[in-house]
Amino acid sequence: MKYISLKPLVYLASISGVAMILIGCPYEPEVEYSISVTNLSNGQPLSPPVAMLHKAKFSFWQLGKTASDALELMAEGGDGSELLALKHNNPQYHANSPIPPGETAVFTLEARNKNFAYLSVAGMLVNTNDAFSGLNSVELSDLQSGQTSVFYTHTYDAGTEFNSEHAGTIPGPADGGEGFNAERDDVTNVVTLHGGVVSADDDYADSILSEADRFDNPVLRIVVTAL
Repeated sequence: MKYISLKPLVYLASISGVAMILIGCPYEPEVEYSISVTNLSNGQPLSPPVAMLHKAKFSFWQLGKTASDALELMAEGGDGSELLALKHNNPQYHANSPIPPGETAVFTLEARNKNFAYLSVAGMLVNTNDAFSGLNSVELSDLQSGQTSVFYTHTYDAGTEFNSEHAGTIPGPADGGEGFNAERDDVTNVVTLHGGVVSADDDYADSILSEADRFDNPVLRIVVTAL
């Protein structure tokens, strides 16, 4: 799905009092990428992923730094729309559905400006409290037409909700509980690597999760091909 293609535009101009119709054609993108996101986990659905092309000095998150409100919304409830709104005019993609374990979503992103040389991708592991994964400001400027880069991603903890694994706090199919809640259990608000799921199968009686919800790193494979 291409969110940045433009329909022809019709302009009116006047030369010597004569009205003329000028038809503007769709632009030819300077950069275009095919991107595939594969969920490598055993039983963790990935929320509908979001992706964006952008310039340097922008990122969806920073390790060791405070999680933004937009990241909290995505990491707790799987809604990445506010991450995209941070740069709403940038080339971007928002999937319509989650990516089940073992499956792949494929989409394209294109830009008319080669300065949009960085890619960020994000999605929530929905059978968790606030775990997420993705790519954060990966530079693609050296990727030539026909070339492919493969990335394997780790799982991060937004630090915006206690990893209680309690019933009612997990938005995914393992529980169907509440997702984002700005007032609930903000722990540190600092983004870190995720320590993993404990689950009831490891004698954590209060957990709504099972062994199937555990995950190892890497959790996603992201393949980027320059077109």
